[in-house]
Amino acid sequence: MSRLIEKPIPVSDGHYMLKVEIGSPLPLPGQFVSIRVSEGSEPLLRRPFSIFNHEGGVASLIVKVVGTGTELLSRRGPGAIDLIGPLGSGFTIARDKKIFIAGGGVGNAPLYFLARALSESHCDVTYLYGARSEKYIYLENQFRRNAGHFILATDDGSSGTKGSVADIAAQILPGGQYDMIYTCGPAAMMEKITSLAGETPVEVSVENYFGCSIGLCSGCTIETSGGMKRACVDGPVFKGGDIRWKSMPD
Repeated sequence: MSRLIEKPIPVSDGHYMLKVEIGSPLPLPGQFVSIRVSEGSEPLLRRPFSIFNHEGGVASLIVKVVGTGTELLSRRGPGAIDLIGPLGSGFTIARDKKIFIAGGGVGNAPLYFLARALSESHCDVTYLYGARSEKYIYLENQFRRNAGHFILATDDGSSGTKGSVADIAAQILPGGQYDMIYTCGPAAMMEKITSLAGETPVEVSVENYFGCSIGLCSGCTIETSGGMKRACVDGPVFKGGDIRWKSMPD
């Protein structure tokens, strides 16, 4: 049994940071945890959350309130919490490379841990952070610290550059100046970035809902060039070019 070390911290409109103790093995950027949100039978299924950061045995998670389960978590007090993880596959950590990272909305959550690891591996990181509007931007200054070049974008222009992540990436990526691209967010955004990458390797973290998180229910199965894959155990990180994007849910 893990422990929530303090009350969830609001970080933007409808978004909270949870800090939980997590044991071995140490998590990798891109992995996730799965939490039982209630001691009763409602909600029944666990909820998966990307690991935003990990330091000193404490994992930070970003929770976006979208329903009963996440609402319960946002109001949770410190104490024991039923958590399993780290789970799934992580990102490849490049070294001494020129990197482009693009995150959309809550999809930025796993990319902070990644950007930190890449920065520590002496990579030159360009980070494109997208949100619907200013009120949904969380922990901007922390993201900035791990990027040599940080670009903020909002759909409505309330902060940073006005426009979608995909549209802004289309202005940046052509030319092949990056050695590696990483992205997480809506499927349409990741598909567009993968198509813009050309020959540059792309790793994506898919946001399919994981019912069991351990590969038993197969509810998160996605279609790839290598056949059907369970996102919770074969992913959530995949090579962008391997995914059959037209089969992905919106």
